[in-house]
Amino acid sequence: MNGGTNSGRQVRILGIGGSTRRGSSSERALQTALAAAARHGATVSSVVGADLVLPMYDPAGGTLLAPAKRLLAALTEADGLLIASPAYHGSTSGLMKNALDYVEELRDDARPYLSERAVGCLAVAQGWQSGVSTLGTLRTIVHALRGWPTPLGVVLNTSVSGFTADGDCADPQVREQIEVMARQVVDFARTRPPRP
Repeated sequence: MNGGTNSGRQVRILGIGGSTRRGSSSERALQTALAAAARHGATVSSVVGADLVLPMYDPAGGTLLAPAKRLLAALTEADGLLIASPAYHGSTSGLMKNALDYVEELRDDARPYLSERAVGCLAVAQGWQSGVSTLGTLRTIVHALRGWPTPLGVVLNTSVSGFTADGDCADPQVREQIEVMARQVVDFARTRPPRP
């Protein structure tokens, strides 16, 4: 770690998540997390919903379409990430898994895959069992991609928690967990060397 030498450095946090349904619970949860990161001084951006509808990732290569190139450019620029996935049958959605598979294209970068980046993982489910298993899957994927899952991951159970009219998480306990997770991503990003 670099101590406090980068404590005031401006960092970029990228949010990835949601579903094909505009304004989905997972997209709103991601926006809540990004707003928290912004409160902690990060510059935030997101790739959500329809922007994640990509052809099935082909590790054999081929021409990348413009949406995939935009996702990879955003990942390359990011100092940290917030990822929110809906829980589909106890795991991440196919949409999210496929988007994360595209990170393989960063294998030869100066920071391969998600190296040097903290990643806050957020699972949104209508039940605890599916939410917890989805969170575990997200953390495993991030770890496999050389990212640093934050100590705190968050499950939002929509059967007991919802959103306010302005789109914020209505559960104060979950909202606080999201705040802590976002702060962990921002704080970690500030301890790392600037992007090459």
